[in-house]
Amino acid sequence: MLTDVQVQAHADRIRDDGFTVIENAASRELVEGLKRALERIEREHHLGPAKTSFEGFKTVRINNLLTYDDLFWEVPLHENVLPVVERVLDKECLLSSFCSLVLGPGQEAQPIHEDTQLIPLPRPHIPITLNAIWALSDFRNDNGATRILPGSHKFDSSPEYGKEYAAVTATMPAGSVMLFDSALWHGGGANTSDARRFAFSCAYCWGWMRQQENLQLGIPRETAERFPRRLQELCGYSVYKGQFGHIDNHDPIELLGRERGKRMVWEATDARKTRMGEAVKS
Repeated sequence: MLTDVQVQAHADRIRDDGFTVIENAASRELVEGLKRALERIEREHHLGPAKTSFEGFKTVRINNLLTYDDLFWEVPLHENVLPVVERVLDKECLLSSFCSLVLGPGQEAQPIHEDTQLIPLPRPHIPITLNAIWALSDFRNDNGATRILPGSHKFDSSPEYGKEYAAVTATMPAGSVMLFDSALWHGGGANTSDARRFAFSCAYCWGWMRQQENLQLGIPRETAERFPRRLQELCGYSVYKGQFGHIDNHDPIELLGRERGKRMVWEATDARKTRMGEAVKS
């Protein structure tokens, strides 16, 4: 588990460079288990490559992963990754999307892009989403390792789609995780090797944002009820700052049979006034 000093160092690198790499974040056993689960799910559900050039005609992307295997639950909650996300965003952040990125041999390089360019905010802006790229295979120059432009999260514009840029290849050993500000210019590399490259994209956003995947509707209630409480909160069964996301002034986590978390902001305000009045009387 990362120390507080390490967590802050990774958060600082994301602030300054737009990315950081947590080497050997996940155990070899977990990595191998996740790869086996992906291969099994592809077979059982007859899943194939994506249908668009951006997603990759030789890339298998499985969305809504939390519904397929309980082992995947460990990824968004991982003790070497989530604390860094919470340091950059906050502890009321949400899981925005979680999918596999399995590049087959012959997959062409993805255009350089940034993940927030459809959100109408002037650049540069504060980090609004963070993406964790999990390397389940060694990330190499020849098998599609992610390409990045360090510092580009501070640029005042998004990249021109389809244009070539002088990117750096983010090589890292299997089990490592690259966390980056989603405003960073990046793109998947070309897989010129003869083997598949396994990875996850696990993205987080602020609690006041709309998630990329509609997890509350996409995940069956009976599945979400089995999640650890923190994962339920990450999926949106929570209220940001006691205000955003409530259902009739109640915490939506109650729908999963949990006791409510925070008071709504209005209740908390009255409770604070009451405490202050009692303090004055005493």
